[in-house]
Amino acid sequence: MSEELEQILLQLTQPDNAVIQQATAQLKLAFKDPAIIPALCAVMTTSQNHQIRQSAAVMLRMRVKKHWKKISPDHRESLFGELFFPAFFCSHTVRHSLSQLSAVMVKHETPDRWPALLELLNQSTKSNNPQDRQVGLLLLSKVVESNPEPFKPHYHQLLQLFGDVLQQDLENPACLYYCILTLTAITAYVGSEEMNLMRSLIPKMIIALKHLIKADQDQASEAMEIFDELMESEVSIIVPHIVEIVHFCLEVNTTLSDSLRVKALSCIAFLIRLKSKTVLKHKLLSPILQGIFPVLSAAPPPGEEDPEDDENDSGDGSDSESPKHYAAQVRSGPPSMPLAQACLSSGNPYERKGGLMCLAVLAEGCADHIRTNGSTLMLLSSMLQTVCQSLSDSNQVVRSAGLFALGQFSEHLQPEVSKYCSELMPLLLGYMSCLNQAKVGHVTKAFYALENFMENLGEEIAPYLPTLMETMLSALHNAEELKIKELAVSAIGAIANAAKELLVPYFPPVIESLKGFLTATTEEMRALQTQALDTLSVLARTIGKDVFGPLAAECVQLGLNLSNTIDDPDLRRCTYSLYSAVSTVSPDCLTPHLDSITTVMLMGLKSTEGVTAGPPRRTRRSDVLFERVYNDGRLVPRFSVENAFIDEKEDACDALGEIFPHEDVRRAAFGAMGQFCRAQHKVWKETPSEANHQAMHKLLDVVLPCLVETVRSERERHVVMSVLEAMNGVVKACQGEALQQPGRLQDISHAIRDVLKKKTVCQDGGGDEAEDEDQQAEYDAMLQEFAGEGIPVLASAVPADVFLPYLNDLLPLIMSKAKASCTVADRSFSVGTLGEVLQSLVTVSGGRAVAGRLANRLLPVLVAGVRDSNSEVRNNSVFGLGALAEAAGPVIVSDFPMMLSVFSNLLSKEDDRRVIDNLCAALCRMITSNVEVIPLEQVVPALVARLPLEEDLEENKTVYSCLAMLYTHSPGLVRTPCPTCAPAYFQLSQPRLAFQMSEPAPCSVSVQIQHSAEFQAAVTSLPAEQQAVLSAAISVS
Repeated sequence: MSEELEQILLQLTQPDNAVIQQATAQLKLAFKDPAIIPALCAVMTTSQNHQIRQSAAVMLRMRVKKHWKKISPDHRESLFGELFFPAFFCSHTVRHSLSQLSAVMVKHETPDRWPALLELLNQSTKSNNPQDRQVGLLLLSKVVESNPEPFKPHYHQLLQLFGDVLQQDLENPACLYYCILTLTAITAYVGSEEMNLMRSLIPKMIIALKHLIKADQDQASEAMEIFDELMESEVSIIVPHIVEIVHFCLEVNTTLSDSLRVKALSCIAFLIRLKSKTVLKHKLLSPILQGIFPVLSAAPPPGEEDPEDDENDSGDGSDSESPKHYAAQVRSGPPSMPLAQACLSSGNPYERKGGLMCLAVLAEGCADHIRTNGSTLMLLSSMLQTVCQSLSDSNQVVRSAGLFALGQFSEHLQPEVSKYCSELMPLLLGYMSCLNQAKVGHVTKAFYALENFMENLGEEIAPYLPTLMETMLSALHNAEELKIKELAVSAIGAIANAAKELLVPYFPPVIESLKGFLTATTEEMRALQTQALDTLSVLARTIGKDVFGPLAAECVQLGLNLSNTIDDPDLRRCTYSLYSAVSTVSPDCLTPHLDSITTVMLMGLKSTEGVTAGPPRRTRRSDVLFERVYNDGRLVPRFSVENAFIDEKEDACDALGEIFPHEDVRRAAFGAMGQFCRAQHKVWKETPSEANHQAMHKLLDVVLPCLVETVRSERERHVVMSVLEAMNGVVKACQGEALQQPGRLQDISHAIRDVLKKKTVCQDGGGDEAEDEDQQAEYDAMLQEFAGEGIPVLASAVPADVFLPYLNDLLPLIMSKAKASCTVADRSFSVGTLGEVLQSLVTVSGGRAVAGRLANRLLPVLVAGVRDSNSEVRNNSVFGLGALAEAAGPVIVSDFPMMLSVFSNLLSKEDDRRVIDNLCAALCRMITSNVEVIPLEQVVPALVARLPLEEDLEENKTVYSCLAMLYTHSPGLVRTPCPTCAPAYFQLSQPRLAFQMSEPAPCSVSVQIQHSAEFQAAVTSLPAEQQAVLSAAISVS
């Protein structure tokens, strides 16, 4: 079949349509034959025509990619043999196709399943022949990039190889290129054991990149993404080499290609955001500024314009990937002011523009510093004066930059900027007066400044309202560019937020224009319709019920018509906001449409559209400074398709909560918000990428503040319980990622504190009926339990010393409920929470030291709990003491005798099996944490005599891991009580318990101890059926 197939493939290359059509039909028939796989392999490896070889490799790759499960086992095995490897050493195009084929196969089977591949990689990458090394590194880059994680056992060996390549193959740029691509692919998966080796490669990598730049700047630009990956996943690797990296990036930012300069500037900007203190420590800020300002103030080539200054730009969202764009992302802070002032006084318009862009960046990146620092705040007036003067500059480029800077000031320096209303509004209105004649690019920046400024004016907007609305209505009626109409609609929303009822006289013509936009069906109207829905929602909330109410039903119908005819997540999201706004004005008009509205929302919530398991397209890491204005004119960042669907789900939840204020719906909505966060975290963990990471943090930045505020302000206890549960679930799943935002750990801790202090709205004592008092008290206790569950969750998510100040704030509130006068529920909750907190400290950085510092406060409470009359309180207290021993370890060795005495007294009289089981686990924790100070001769027999566990089977792992350790440490102690151990090991061999065990320690005990005569004698004492089960378990292990 291979000869026939080669002939068909040859015909496909002929310049004759009839021949090609005939060959295509023959090929379709051939692909129905299972023998197509070996035939393609044969053509790929034996054909003398390189083009035919490449075609066969491509077709085989597509077959493997789409129909792997349909390929017979024999044919799969043939693929994993050495059949096509000799073909690697031919033309580059064939090698590339074969590498892609191998990459697809590695997605289906791990590399260890393919020994021939590993052997080829090992031989070729270590060959003395440079061409062979190049082939091996090409193949390695493709297969590792396709599926990096299965290669993890080989990372150490690979990193050693890369060190040799980066040092020895400086004259072979292709080897350097493939080597760095492979490094980029594995960076996110590198573990602590490879950190030092990875760190040692950075200087070699910089030298290799310099050589690669000389050979191929495009490849060098792609290779520089290694820095992106390192900063995203393991920035600690590059910190020791930050000086070399910055100097290298500054060298690149001189006369090389724009793509290389963009990579270099982006790297510098991100390093400053991540490691600003390190940058300052090494005195790198001055050389960075000296390198950045020439880029910011550079004039474009003769006859060209900077992308953001293109006055013919229609605002279609095209990307601006220029060095100047990324130079503006470098937030250098107040030290840049002298350079900015020098630029602002220059006669060169592009230098003046550079100075204004620097002020714009300062307004965004240093807003808090400017607002809170008296001397800096004094500069605000002079900075604004400079910006205002730029709006009258003779050069359009400078005026545009001034508008952008004013927009940044208005957005980030409120309310201070609003004080300059009388100076700024006339300037902005002057720009608006010639709106219909202006170019889109310039108008976009003017609207950006105007919206951000006037949205915060409140009633101070009144004197300017007639002129503003005359200008906006003129744009709606007369502007030829849809973009200008869109900007005017957006501005009306901002005006409404400030003016509220003052806008009533202008409402009729506004609403007629919006209705006209919302009935159009053409694609080019989509952005305008989305903005019209947003503004309609703002009007519904601000214009007044009496004015908007009569139109509410018609507006709902407009939204339904759009969502029924147009499939667009942004448009649907805006209809949700409209329904939500209408529900606050005229809820009755939604009633006939609730079925349709909720169906669309729930479909949006359930939809997996836009959620991809594979890695998304890599995007340039940058602040959205220019994208916000220059790319598409909208006053929000542009998002990827994936984020648009996430936004839709988020807004659907918000809308459902407002449309249906019933607590069950709101509880479900808050639960869904938590699930979205956990799902996005899972996506990021399974597919680590900057896009997924940003999507997760964007979601967390919206959801967690909402949950915290709801805990404080919500009136329904059941809703707050669900919110606390959702918040705990998010932090438990996302760990430290959920707490990265400054102040978030404090906000969540304070919300928990407020619940424990009964200071939230839902705990204000509402409800006067006497018969409700007991029920309200029960609800309060449940609410505090939900809050208390968040304390160990927080303790496990951050280093112990970071959480300690908040823990010190919360502990007295928890411990106060352990008093004898408190209810059993309170006492159990108190000591149980203390135990969970101590258990969390076992696994976090600095946990041992913090547990040791808390011991003197917690020991008396837990010891008193062990003596409690209630078995649940005793059980939780015993667990807490064991957790304290495990967490604090040697720090509290002096208290071990007292703790053992307490346990001994309890063990002699305790009859509750759950308490006994926890006692056994607590003793094991004490033994494991400091075996040398435990009197094993007395403790071990007493421990083993209480085995097997009967109630708290989750502690099997703790107990049997301890016994495994004891067998190594003191085997005689474990052998002696063998008659008691045998039933315990039989219990462990049961499938339901073996399933709970995630470690092989108990089985290893069985294997080690089976050679003991005492153990064999004990086994024979079991019933025959149990002997068989235990023997089978031992033999399997």
